[in-house]
Amino acid sequence: MIRIAKKSDPKKLEELKRKIKDQTYISAAVHQIAGIITKELLDINEDRA
Repeated sequence: MIRIAKKSDPKKLEELKRKIKDQTYISAAVHQIAGIITKELLDINEDRA
């Protein structure tokens, strides 16, 4: 199946560029991802016990 890319939204791209330069935003995002991964790992380990 061939996928056709959607048109880029210039406003959304600018917002994402601004966010990626914001150290507080990146830190919060990494922290959130780490929390999700940790929860998933703990859930997996509890299933094996």
